[in-house]
Amino acid sequence: MNSVKTYTLFTDHDIYLFKEGKHYKLYDKFGAHSAEKDGVKGVYFSVWAPNAKKVSVIGNFNNWNHKDHILFPRWDESGIWEGFIAGLTWGTLYKYAVETPGGEILEKSDPYALSWEQNIQAASLVSTTWYEWNDKEWFQNRWKKNSLNVPISVYELHLGSWLREDDDPEKFLNYRDIAKNLIPYIKEMGFTHVEFMPVMEYPYDPSWGYQITGFYAATSRFGSPQDLMFLIDELHQNEIGVILDWVPSHFPGDANGLHRFDGSYLYEHEDPRKGFHPDWKSHIFNYGRNEVKSFLISNAMFWLERYHADGLRVDAVTSMLHLDYSRNEGEWEPNIYGNNVNLEAKAFLQDFNTAVYKEFGDNIITIAEESSDFPMLTKPVHDGGVGFGMKWMMGWMHDTLDYFKVDPFNRKFHHHKLTFASMYMYNENYMMPLSHDEVVHGKASLIYKMPGDEWQKFANLRALYVYMFTHPGAKLLFMGDEFGQTSEWNFKKGLDWHLLEYPVHKGLQNLVKDLNHIYRYETAFYENQFNKEGFEWVEADDLENSVFVYLRKGKKKDDVFMVVLNLTPRVIDYKIGVSAGSHWEIVFNSDDERYAGSGVKPEIFDEQYGDYMRHQKSISIKLPPLAGIILKKKDKKYKQNRIKQHKR
Repeated sequence: MNSVKTYTLFTDHDIYLFKEGKHYKLYDKFGAHSAEKDGVKGVYFSVWAPNAKKVSVIGNFNNWNHKDHILFPRWDESGIWEGFIAGLTWGTLYKYAVETPGGEILEKSDPYALSWEQNIQAASLVSTTWYEWNDKEWFQNRWKKNSLNVPISVYELHLGSWLREDDDPEKFLNYRDIAKNLIPYIKEMGFTHVEFMPVMEYPYDPSWGYQITGFYAATSRFGSPQDLMFLIDELHQNEIGVILDWVPSHFPGDANGLHRFDGSYLYEHEDPRKGFHPDWKSHIFNYGRNEVKSFLISNAMFWLERYHADGLRVDAVTSMLHLDYSRNEGEWEPNIYGNNVNLEAKAFLQDFNTAVYKEFGDNIITIAEESSDFPMLTKPVHDGGVGFGMKWMMGWMHDTLDYFKVDPFNRKFHHHKLTFASMYMYNENYMMPLSHDEVVHGKASLIYKMPGDEWQKFANLRALYVYMFTHPGAKLLFMGDEFGQTSEWNFKKGLDWHLLEYPVHKGLQNLVKDLNHIYRYETAFYENQFNKEGFEWVEADDLENSVFVYLRKGKKKDDVFMVVLNLTPRVIDYKIGVSAGSHWEIVFNSDDERYAGSGVKPEIFDEQYGDYMRHQKSISIKLPPLAGIILKKKDKKYKQNRIKQHKR
């Protein structure tokens, strides 16, 4: 006997927008919602399954019997099944039993469920995202924290392995416990934002969260939706932004997930050349299907609205935009113009960026993980761009790591790997990533990518960080890299925090802390980080000495810093051309003993007038080995305490 009553949350306009790919708040309509009919409380269910013969709700309230509680198909050919079941409440476990035209019964979790069980059955839970937020002050001012002319230094972390109470792979800290430990650390280190690797529900721990089944559910590994909201709320109250990894590129083939949801290729593209990912053995969304576009863009809106996220880092954009990604000749079909651009995916990403920036403006950031030279990713959609706020600078990352891996005495043969980025660094709005992908799968930790003995390894990494934090663009550093984690990242265990008992690791952490504060509080390093006025080479071609010299400039004429990198293990007396009448003082040295350096003190020991390096004056500086130093132009009195006050 069917005890489901007719009920709807959809208007005709909702259906129109859904079918047009323009409904961006579907989470208010689909899924399980607390409701009341004829004075009786219960739950309203709705699901999209246009090719289903029958859909029923099964759960712990009816012994998972698919013959009861059958939903009603809507009359408008939208493919939506819906209905009201009296007496149900929060915590009810349920799935949809979807009968295909061939008579097969598929048990599917709710694509819009707000919570999932954390077990092999992975049933959906009737849940809520109600939470009393306390981050009003952050929201009133967050455009000042997320715009392109402010410092953005991101700490990327995996919630399951940043900190563990023990090494039991089945035990995790709750979101609230993470908040208690993480927030003081981020504040001490000076990062402006955290980026969480996917927090959406996923069944397989080794996927790190990138094989998502519950796109609208915060993973219950670490607690409830409200627990995650508490973590984000507390971060905001402590002036820390939150970026979430978002994965609209693919999904796994789990039986209870989106794959063949109603027996047909509903969410994924039917053509395996567009619908199956050969590397990840996962399924690719059909970006040309309007209802799928509505599902995905609504999902982005959901995390920005309901969870107060400040940004979305969009995973695997390269694979989305290229029809031939990881495919051999004959395994892909060109588009109507005869090239490899996935026009449907590009249009989807343009619609996504247009929608979220229209809704939230400069209060949020979208960031593309994109490794090709696909043009105009961070240009406005109305100018033909894809509309992202930023793009990961993968070329910079690869060139930089390739350079620093080389023995210092051979670096002269690779010199321009460090200068090449300046040829294109203003083509897009770039974020420089040293992410989790660089410290797994046999690639070694960052510290063990560096050549030489222990002292040289740490000196090299300190110099690399000086280069990174003083280079134009936003910054991203993966957890553990800030103190020299020696082993590759292992998602099954916490970081090796005990390493901080050793001076070299503590010194590296101190260096990252001070570089963060210099970047945040010295306007020359961020005001013009995305335009050409902010950077100038002084010396880019000294291959023999492996020395690099460049200026970083703020908007005010005299707001200028000079960065000098000596990337050999020799102490060098070095002559640099400067503008006439300028005076300089050294304000930072990565070889300082505070950073476990050798303690060689850089000093300006000579100033002369006379043409040098196309300038009317020169200064001579003693450069420490394998080090980066920062000098401040003294035309206006430099307040050293702006840096010193953070050296605690």
